Amino acid sequence: MVRTEFALPDVGEGVAEGELVAWLVEPGDRVAEDQPIAEVETDKALVEIPSAYDGVVEELRAAEGETIPVGETFVVFDVDEADAPSDTGASESETAGDRADSTAPPGDGDAGTGRTDQPDQTDQDEAIPNGRVFAPPSVRRLARELGVDLAAVQEADPGSRLSERDVRDAAGEAAATETESDAETPSESASIGAVGPESGTVEAESASIETDAVSVESPDLGCGSNSAESRPQAAAGRDRTLAMPATRRLTREEGVDVDDVPASERRDGQPYVTPEDVRSYAAGSAGAPPASSAPGPESAVLAAEGSQAAAETATESRGSTGADQADGPRPGDRIPYAGVRRTIGEQMATSKYTAPHVSHHDEVEVSELVDARSRLKERAEERGVKLTYLPFAVKAVVAALKEVPAINGELDEEREEIVLHDEYNIGIAVATDAGLMVPVIENADRKGLLELAREIDNKAARARDRSIGLDELQGGTFTITNIGAIGGEYASPIINHPEAGILALGSLKERPWAEDGELLARPTLPISMSVDHRIVDGAEAARFTNEVKRYLNEPELLLLE
Repeated sequence: MVRTEFALPDVGEGVAEGELVAWLVEPGDRVAEDQPIAEVETDKALVEIPSAYDGVVEELRAAEGETIPVGETFVVFDVDEADAPSDTGASESETAGDRADSTAPPGDGDAGTGRTDQPDQTDQDEAIPNGRVFAPPSVRRLARELGVDLAAVQEADPGSRLSERDVRDAAGEAAATETESDAETPSESASIGAVGPESGTVEAESASIETDAVSVESPDLGCGSNSAESRPQAAAGRDRTLAMPATRRLTREEGVDVDDVPASERRDGQPYVTPEDVRSYAAGSAGAPPASSAPGPESAVLAAEGSQAAAETATESRGSTGADQADGPRPGDRIPYAGVRRTIGEQMATSKYTAPHVSHHDEVEVSELVDARSRLKERAEERGVKLTYLPFAVKAVVAALKEVPAINGELDEEREEIVLHDEYNIGIAVATDAGLMVPVIENADRKGLLELAREIDNKAARARDRSIGLDELQGGTFTITNIGAIGGEYASPIINHPEAGILALGSLKERPWAEDGELLARPTLPISMSVDHRIVDGAEAARFTNEVKRYLNEPELLLLE
């Protein structure tokens, strides 16, 4: 056995350090290459660090909560001599560079150490150890689920970092070759006619408003459990379990193994354990709470399942146990302003102090939208899709952006030019336990309602469990945020700089509405708009919201888009 040090790799573009959130191994544990050993939070994302070797953990050189500079040794392995680095003098720096390519999310370009100075592909190929596969953990998990040999995929494109699309393409080619239709896996870019949800998709639930006349759900991104996958998963010592750092801390406090806890949910095709699962297991319960009564993952977004009664039951359950407060901040705590929270704060400050904001508020009557969704909801469920109002809002926004192109633009201050985008990449603001994240739905103008619903659902769930790639949080041209998820009506949202505008959706519910001299109860949706006044005038903002209102008021017009 050879004592081998492993340094924290460069886990993202421009990242200099990371906070150690949780160790996933202990001294004496035997680990395999690419097995996650720690969770590290940078100012961009929560990242799982995989082991660089097959071996035994000898020493952990950092404590949970400690900030580790990139390139500093934080764990030591005993590695079989045959697997140890041949050049011990350069092993640490080379290992850091190699692991950066393995852990950095897709789309980070050449941010990894050891990749930036390679002039051409030939030199790059020579620098890659035989058999080395460059892929982040999420891609490796997908490959295992689909039975794809990553080494074979890497051979076709040596030196490149593999993405989920590469894996899905390889799985599709294998299916075509073997003529096995059951090997096909739907992707986020599948057509509307695709049947069944994506692997690992967690249904996005909506806050529900029940009235005598109509049942209305607001276009929430709240995360609930997937009805098809929310049954408790067998324990019996799983090899792989997904859980938030707070949940893992709870398992240690309760003296239980997270891999033995029955999981009430699944994420990315893997068992996902919640704090409620741990408490139930630790208390000697035979299994996890039923999916119909168990609260979903802790989140800043309210998720209500089914009816108002179900939502009230879940709320009462959480209130009676005090579980949420136990795991969250308490009065008197001092919380470090770091990581994702600090990045969000700096981005908001940059936006607010750079772009002069102007806001516009309005309200739209949406009876026809409610009727249209009610008619389509059952058909969507037959195809494995949870159809909320948000896909309708996305399509209405895209149609309005085409009418008012200035709002789909940004200001290039260096070149002193206003850039009007010809792509429609819509960001969807999602509240997570780490703060606000904005997954981007690329080319939203080319996607139908069901495809949008499926992709929004999938990306919102992965944003909450922090498994989403950095490339999926970049490239937006306009953002939608949903304050109605927690009962809000109007806001003055801060623009996601350098975009030119952002639209906030309020709570969709029945309100008094004057019509032909009569005061009636009608489902209405408040909307709030903020724009960069350097690029967009107030009149254009009003024209944009009028277009959005027109499409939401008459959703059949979306068929013409």
